[in-house]
Amino acid sequence: MSAKNPEYDFKWCPGCGDFGVRRALEFALTARSQKHEKPMSTNVVVAGIGCSGNLVHLLEGEQPFGIHGIHGRTLPIAFGVKMARPELNVVVVAGDGDFLSIGAEHLGPQAQRNLDITCVIMDNGVYGLTKGQSSPTTSLGVKTSSTPFGKIEDSMKPLSHYLELGVSFIASHYSSKPKELASLIEQAMDHRGFSIVHVQSPCTTYNDTYELLKGNKAKGIEPMAVPVPDDYDPTDINQAADLLSRPTIPVGVVYKSTRPTMSDRYAQVLTGIKERTPESLMRPYAL
Repeated sequence: MSAKNPEYDFKWCPGCGDFGVRRALEFALTARSQKHEKPMSTNVVVAGIGCSGNLVHLLEGEQPFGIHGIHGRTLPIAFGVKMARPELNVVVVAGDGDFLSIGAEHLGPQAQRNLDITCVIMDNGVYGLTKGQSSPTTSLGVKTSSTPFGKIEDSMKPLSHYLELGVSFIASHYSSKPKELASLIEQAMDHRGFSIVHVQSPCTTYNDTYELLKGNKAKGIEPMAVPVPDDYDPTDINQAADLLSRPTIPVGVVYKSTRPTMSDRYAQVLTGIKERTPESLMRPYAL
């Protein structure tokens, strides 16, 4: 990648926010494996297509199991993995273009199921890998390679969208503080249910938002990324809705609720089903 970072052999631009997300996920997976005394291979990372896809083969040392799927279909793949092997820790890694455009149709069903997986979403407000086209989170009026006269659709508000769909754990952060971000990802993985950690991850080539997120006193720019208040209660959905109505980007746990997961409900259904033998199944067809 550069003389300072010779270990990186994948295609990320210098300064890309995904480097910070990569480090945070590495911290979180390592900490989880140590805490539960389980090998790294009990973690499964599912990626779609985009810059975020490099996180499948991101870690140094012992590796999680990785699946590089197709664009926008990380959630169906993760659903299949979790239902087949519920004991595994399944983590989806995706970008705003992958997860919130073609992939958005899968959000509602997994929120309703409360599938016990964690999603780490890198939002840079643009399609970085394919040369800067507008994405669902690109702001109205922004000129990109696909909107040369300005974007004509309103920008999606991902955190509000997750809340409305019923996602049971929602957290928000930005990529410049990997240790803090790692703590949020750990909390999301420990949560039993559908968890999303939405990360502002600036694209230094097509949409560099570092200054907007952090602020710049010399230029009179107030930071967009603001920690959630100390007295904030993330279990209160009304407080969460009020927080997300503000023009700033919250940093911390936005919402969390406790309810049965998909696996819990499936196990409950199985308790009411009587096992049938091959002989009993064939009896109605006997001559």
